[in-house]
Amino acid sequence: MNIIETLRQAFAAATPEGGEPAAFAAAVRPSTDPKFGDYQANGCMGLAKALKKDPRELARVVAAAVDLAPLAGPPEVAGPGFLNVRLRDDWVAAALRDLLGDERLGLIPPERRKTVVIDYSSPNVAKPMHVGHVRSTVIGESLARIFTALGHEVIRDNHLGDWGSQFGMILWGWKNHRDEAAFAADPVGELARLYRLAQSKIQAGATEVEEAARVETAKLHEGDPENRALWERFMPHCLAALRGVYDRLGVAFDVQLGESFYDPSLADVVQDLEVKGIAVPSEGATVVFVEGMKAPLIVRKQDGAFNYATTDLATIQYREETWHPDEVLYVVDHRQGDHFKALFAVARRWGYGRADLEHVAFGTILGRDRKPFKTRDGDVVGLESLLDEAVAEARKVVDANSPDLDPEQRGRVAEVVGLGAIKYADLSQNRLSDYVFDWDKMLAMNGNTGAYLQYAYARIRSIFRKGDVTPESVRDRRPAIALSHPAERALGVQVLRLPETLELAAGELKPNILTDYLFDLANKFSTFFEECPVLKAESADRRDSRLALCDLTARTMKLGLQLLGIDVIDRM
Repeated sequence: MNIIETLRQAFAAATPEGGEPAAFAAAVRPSTDPKFGDYQANGCMGLAKALKKDPRELARVVAAAVDLAPLAGPPEVAGPGFLNVRLRDDWVAAALRDLLGDERLGLIPPERRKTVVIDYSSPNVAKPMHVGHVRSTVIGESLARIFTALGHEVIRDNHLGDWGSQFGMILWGWKNHRDEAAFAADPVGELARLYRLAQSKIQAGATEVEEAARVETAKLHEGDPENRALWERFMPHCLAALRGVYDRLGVAFDVQLGESFYDPSLADVVQDLEVKGIAVPSEGATVVFVEGMKAPLIVRKQDGAFNYATTDLATIQYREETWHPDEVLYVVDHRQGDHFKALFAVARRWGYGRADLEHVAFGTILGRDRKPFKTRDGDVVGLESLLDEAVAEARKVVDANSPDLDPEQRGRVAEVVGLGAIKYADLSQNRLSDYVFDWDKMLAMNGNTGAYLQYAYARIRSIFRKGDVTPESVRDRRPAIALSHPAERALGVQVLRLPETLELAAGELKPNILTDYLFDLANKFSTFFEECPVLKAESADRRDSRLALCDLTARTMKLGLQLLGIDVIDRM
């Protein structure tokens, strides 16, 4: 059950005459301080000003009219016109007891199931993935899991860069500087070397290399047998390398359609834009002028070649005609903001405006020097090496804190904690912000870190082991939940807020809303654990009640971390 949505519906029904129910309901929010209750309805102040009435008097009218049963009694008027809502303890206890037998922990399927396409990760396949792919991959995967948990149909689409100019550079490098033995030993490594070689020569001013690479790209696109054969030879190795990284990260896509998939339709896209008077010639190229944008969107270059914009338009067309999505989310670096503004505007003019197209932008990962995160040699950090380093750093923490675990167990814990640390450090940030990559902070066993939450989960599991009781047996008994201690009540209310948290995270496309919730949940459990003895409770009934709260907390924490793409372990 989504508590805040239920309260909003009640307040919408009690909106005073002259008010807008949707706006009045939207002013219902969780309280910032427990002394003000569990929720606050703050709509009376703004509405009173518009209606030229006294806000406290208006609040009294609403308090008398709104029906919050059985969740809560009449709200309390406070301050200049706030309405404080406190959930009834008996309702909270009954709702928690019901959750013991609910595998979905209160998540109810939506009245209308949306189809959401999420475009994320999207690496160039001929180059090893690097640290720059972390944010798109983990944010996109988390959003996919959150929308799925809420009951929507999600299509994960990895729009691979498998057809662009980087392949022209590789083809030039292969024909002029290849090392067959190196390719046999490490295909992707050799292809990456050839790409870097061509790129460095071009950056140094070798115009003949730049032109040769351009020719190789054009030949590939035109169906040259040699270049097509090489591309088909390279692709399986590239895809296998990507799959290894994704498997380790626990990421799986429903669709992986690269730029090559859309290549046959690009000419038709441009022709249709021209026929409809949307695309026009300009300085030898074909462009679309977009209102409010300084530069037009180029859909065919001066040399007749198509580009990313053309492919992106073909992709929008394909997705809408194939999947009929309600939303398409592009989880891409904020620096592409202007491109997507122009792209979406052109798509709508073209007639593909049914779906809500949204650029889910994110900031940059920085080193401690506040510059983009790189190795000491100035190279971009490779993703595989970063994951390896995360596990190695986590192993140091595990060895220091868990000497009772055997080496194999420590290795497993280090893998889970290390990868979880990278994901959580990223997802716990407001995605629009840059953040500093810091191993010490990421792997801290206290504070807002993945390791802290994983440890909180493991600590709950240890309670059941010490008590020689299984969570399943507690669920089967479905004991009555007692909330006489403030820490019990605070923990129980936090557990019940999972559905509204996930709805908010999905609505704002911000996984950090979920991380903040889980951190608060872990903190409330810590207070509960310190102040409310579980195994040594004063009675068997109170022991069972607190074991039930422990189980609900652990299940909520496990589900929440899973929705972030983070695993848990029973022992740390």
